[in-house]
Amino acid sequence: MTTTQPAPTSHGIVAAAESTANDLIQAMAALPANHPSRAALRDEAIEAWVPLANHLARRYSGRGEPTDDLAQTAAVGLIKAIDKFDPSRGVDFAGYAIPTIIGELKRHFRDRTWDIRVPRRLQELRLAISDANSCLLQTLGRSPTVADIAAHLKVTEEEVLEGLEGARAYNAVSLSTPTGDGDRATELGDMLGGEDGEFELAELRVALGPALATLDEREQKILTLRFYGNLTQSQIAEQIGVSQMHVSRLLARALTKLRGQLADAF
Repeated sequence: MTTTQPAPTSHGIVAAAESTANDLIQAMAALPANHPSRAALRDEAIEAWVPLANHLARRYSGRGEPTDDLAQTAAVGLIKAIDKFDPSRGVDFAGYAIPTIIGELKRHFRDRTWDIRVPRRLQELRLAISDANSCLLQTLGRSPTVADIAAHLKVTEEEVLEGLEGARAYNAVSLSTPTGDGDRATELGDMLGGEDGEFELAELRVALGPALATLDEREQKILTLRFYGNLTQSQIAEQIGVSQMHVSRLLARALTKLRGQLADAF
């Protein structure tokens, strides 16, 4: 009869590798930085602790990142731990390596997997909420409420809601995403509004009335005949009894006044 062996825990992996890895690290620490044997001992120490790094990486699987990327990130954390570990401080290597590797994994999610940049505080809160949700789902036997998560993380419900809102930036939706169906299908980007020039024209119309009021009666009449009546300068000259050249000068002077008034208004 075949029995199924229980899955190894991080404690089991640490215990299996700790004696060998600690011996290797102690041996590294005893050698000068430029000693020819140091590089080989470092490689052996990395190899001895890789199972732990992989185990920690698997804890972060299922969050949208490829397993290989997580394993590589955990390996980077392991290498940093080995290179920076100081045995003289009295801390065992496992106690130093595990938080270093986990910190590297969290930094990976924080810095590389957000489609839209949000404050670091919200990125870290999003990860904490995700962990709390998984934990509470098992302990409560139901989906946790905002109040449950807030109590678990010892934060306010407003902070949890802020974290959930910020989590929407984790994955952005492409503007090429189809919307609708059938003959009416379109892309999301086509539904975004553009700049409406009418807004600027509306402001101009509001300012135009007071600006026109600063012109004398003849200047107002010439502008009205030219731009509302669509008459030529010669036709305007016949109507008001002056030469076409004089109409041109009056029109230019009136427009100069208007430009000055509108410039002051904006």
